[in-house]
Amino acid sequence: MINTDICIIGAGPVGLFAVFETGLLKMRCHLIDALPQIGGQLSEIYPHKPIYDIPGYPTIKAQELIDNQMEQIAPFHPTFTLGERVEKLEKLEDGSFILTSNEGTVISCKVVVIAGGLGSFEPRKPAVIGLEDFEGKGVSYMIKNPEAYRDQKVVLAGGGDSALDWTIFLADIAKEVTLIHRSDSFRGAPDSAEKVFNLASQGKIRLLLQCNLNSVHGNGRINKVGVLDKSKTETFIEADSLIPLFGLSPKLGPIGEWGLNIDKSAIEVNTFDFSTNVDGIFAIGDINTYPGKLKLILCGYHEAALMAQSAFKYVFPNQKLSFKYTTVNGINEF
Repeated sequence: MINTDICIIGAGPVGLFAVFETGLLKMRCHLIDALPQIGGQLSEIYPHKPIYDIPGYPTIKAQELIDNQMEQIAPFHPTFTLGERVEKLEKLEDGSFILTSNEGTVISCKVVVIAGGLGSFEPRKPAVIGLEDFEGKGVSYMIKNPEAYRDQKVVLAGGGDSALDWTIFLADIAKEVTLIHRSDSFRGAPDSAEKVFNLASQGKIRLLLQCNLNSVHGNGRINKVGVLDKSKTETFIEADSLIPLFGLSPKLGPIGEWGLNIDKSAIEVNTFDFSTNVDGIFAIGDINTYPGKLKLILCGYHEAALMAQSAFKYVFPNQKLSFKYTTVNGINEF
């Protein structure tokens, strides 16, 4: 069992800033996220996307922001559980909580902070014949361990940053890499697209443009995929693994079963401290709702700062917040 003061559900930018704010108040944090890496949407969907509304940065790339935040919270030594989703929440008689993940990880905490963005993410699955039959048998929608694909024949499908980045990365690991995309241009970062085109021209990967993934075949495990070209002719490619990367669809998931007040898939909160109707549970970032709500990272940071003050009082009910400042006569406390 993992024991901590605060369990933060969601390791995106707002969840990370909550670590900083609560860390300043000497509270321990453990973060759990269904995605296999830290950073939430910023890292999973658009790591190269420029962000323009972070104070002090005229522009900053999404992944750079996450990297900076990780450096910022490092002194507070947060711990993480990644690639797991909280399935069960139980409130004990003493007001503390027990959370259990889909992988059986158990977390004991005094406060729960839901910073899950738009909720847990589920992969968008394309309409492909036989796709779901081979899930876990060569078909995956996320890459948790790139080494698992070493010396394999890997087929990826998609045209965003994830498809481009993983194609580039796996080119040095897999035996063969094929990228299928329905268009002849990519939605991802131009620099990444250029690298993929260069790998294709050098013969290091196979690039199939204006093509669609159509079918998946195998005998207990995937061994080939069918691809339709623009003339609707299907050809088959040998494959040990297929990774469709068509983005993620946000869903509230098990959170909707925890007795929280929900309005249109968002959690209602008190704007005094972003507490929910359940004592000890707070919700910050895009997952909450209140009059005038703006879905901005900056607003999530503001919510995290206010939440931290009330979380401290919940964790340490008999201890008052104190601040020290130095004067010419010494240290004063208030």
